Amino acid sequence: MVAVSIRTPAAHRRIPGVRAVLPLLSVVVFLAVWQAVAVAGIWNEIFVPRPITVWRAAVEMSTVHDDVVGYQGYLLWEHLYMTLRRVLAGVVVGIVLGVALGVAMGTFGWLRSILEPWLTFLRALPPLAYFFLLVIWLGIDEAPKITLLALAALPAAAIATTAAVAAAPIALVAAARALGATRGQVLRDVVLPAALPETFTGVRLAVGIAYSSVVAAELFNGLPGIGGVVKDASNYNNTPVVLVGIAAIGLSGLAIDGLLRAAERRTVPWRGKI
Repeated sequence: MVAVSIRTPAAHRRIPGVRAVLPLLSVVVFLAVWQAVAVAGIWNEIFVPRPITVWRAAVEMSTVHDDVVGYQGYLLWEHLYMTLRRVLAGVVVGIVLGVALGVAMGTFGWLRSILEPWLTFLRALPPLAYFFLLVIWLGIDEAPKITLLALAALPAAAIATTAAVAAAPIALVAAARALGATRGQVLRDVVLPAALPETFTGVRLAVGIAYSSVVAAELFNGLPGIGGVVKDASNYNNTPVVLVGIAAIGLSGLAIDGLLRAAERRTVPWRGKI
């Protein structure tokens, strides 16, 4: 006789609560370990400052104190706003071009053969490899920053969309053509809806890659901007400010990914259900 464990409805209700607590618990454990390491004095506080020191730096960067405005004349939210504005401009350009290229490459095999090696080559390059070239061509204002972020986002969006379009269900495409649908109608009504889930995955990857390149994008004339803050503070071994900048980038990145997930759930509600 085999014993069967039946999970009660109450147990089902407890699981989401436990999962919601786990991220908070991991943060608490991380802060506790960080505090213990800092207090132990294993490393100099210049390298590993205490959490309270980083918190004070964040407060100072967010307020006006002794007639000093935040960091380098800008509040923390102003630095973050400028970074997000640059990321948004670059990501929109990169994703629009990437998705358009991906649809074309997934539809026409000959175009894929021509462009895919170039996209793979671009994807393999670290942003710093071509950022200095962009500075030579475009100067040190906003143009090279936005261009770098667009180039960082483009390959991921293009390659994911290409694979998604090429993998559209052959049976559905054949059925649509048998019913008299034109090539454009098949693309609009069959191929693109089928490709949307994987395209969204590519968009999320593209945004993540672009956001991880923001410090490189703001190496020159990056103030105001979080990347510029990190670069400037590192010049003076100002570790608390560097950590505040890293935290601002990471937390805002989590928020952006959450918004993309919500948009994906609304736009592609059938994902995982068919």
